[in-house]
Amino acid sequence: MLADLDERFQSAVQAFWDARDRQQQKQVEAGKIDAGTRGAVTGGTQMGALETLLTDVLIAAGLSHKNIRARTGLALPGYYRPEKKWDLLVVADGQLLLAVEFKSQVGPSFGNNFNNRTEEAIGNAEDIWTAYREGRFGQHPPPFLGYFFLLEDCTRVHASVTNAEPYFKVDPLFNGASYARRYEILCQRLVLERKYTAACLTLATKDNPSRVSHPADFLSFRRFAAEAHAYAQAFVNSR
Repeated sequence: MLADLDERFQSAVQAFWDARDRQQQKQVEAGKIDAGTRGAVTGGTQMGALETLLTDVLIAAGLSHKNIRARTGLALPGYYRPEKKWDLLVVADGQLLLAVEFKSQVGPSFGNNFNNRTEEAIGNAEDIWTAYREGRFGQHPPPFLGYFFLLEDCTRVHASVTNAEPYFKVDPLFNGASYARRYEILCQRLVLERKYTAACLTLATKDNPSRVSHPADFLSFRRFAAEAHAYAQAFVNSR
């Protein structure tokens, strides 16, 4: 795999924050009404450097750059809907080899957004796997489905969160779990239940340089990249 993977990952995470700052500043200068936190969200892609890094990991595994898509040609058939655009795709020899989602969550609103991200992640996985079962991607081995999540590392995401429980008790694992812990459980279970082949949960502060960490080794970017690299390499070696 890439010798400088950790250094490039740090730089790619920093590029995420830099892109948000630039987009928010452009909104302010243009006098847009959503020039606050929302301005940083609606300004366009922020995960470009992370997508480029994973692309280079896949090329190092032997894939051709022409088979990797991270800007255009990202739509795949669904089962419950006609199509869905993913963030990074690999289609080679008529086979869907890899599909990855890059998502993030930045404060201050973590509560509702956690539920939205959870529903989105599960729904997207269910949709594509059912489409695969129905033959929308031809008769090929299952693709690598990846879920990358970047969460702002701040005091609020580490604070204990209470559950309403008006009628029934929640899973004890969620009792007092912070949002960081909730995302960790989510990512772990997405892989455990085979909704995704691999998942990465990255916590990163807004500092410059950003302080980057992973709550668990099995959710690290190095592990995530290694699994994608191995999957791609196995395909290349089988041709």
